[in-house]
Amino acid sequence: MKNMTEIRWHGRGGQGAKTASLLLADAAFMSGKYIQSFPEYGPERSGAPITAYNRISDERCTIHSNIYDPDYVVVVDETLLESVDVTRGLKKEGAIIINSAKSSQELRPLLKGYPGRVFTIDAGTISRKHLGAYFPNTPMLAAVVAVTKCVEPEDFLKDMEVSYRHKFARKPQVIEGNLNCLAEAMKEVKE
Repeated sequence: MKNMTEIRWHGRGGQGAKTASLLLADAAFMSGKYIQSFPEYGPERSGAPITAYNRISDERCTIHSNIYDPDYVVVVDETLLESVDVTRGLKKEGAIIINSAKSSQELRPLLKGYPGRVFTIDAGTISRKHLGAYFPNTPMLAAVVAVTKCVEPEDFLKDMEVSYRHKFARKPQVIEGNLNCLAEAMKEVKE
């Protein structure tokens, strides 16, 4: 498949990994890409591990399965590094993006020998600063765009503003915080 990017998200129920995956798909769609976004979970409770997926392509995608060999992996909750093999199938040419205040060097021993690029972002601190609460999915979404370039960053921010103005029409006071959260996260993600 020409220019297809596959992303696997790991998070816990209630942290917004599924929502971030859907928002990424919306942004890619608005930029003219073909997209897929889907979660994988059962009857788990809030806090249980979940997985979500994105396929973003320049051509219609006829693949309809989970993503086993992703280009990128996003870890919304760093505690999953000890209980889930998040690097399984991850292409060495790709990268992993982890929500953590720790450096990539500190986290590398937990990555089962993964030789590729490792990015970190302290999504909790950024979300608390701009949103007043722990919503790691918003900064993680921006970090994914910054690392993967699956959507042009400037277009992404404009499209997210349109999306937020629609989504939060009855709560306009949260729009600016979300946009500031996205902008800071795009700058703060570190390799």
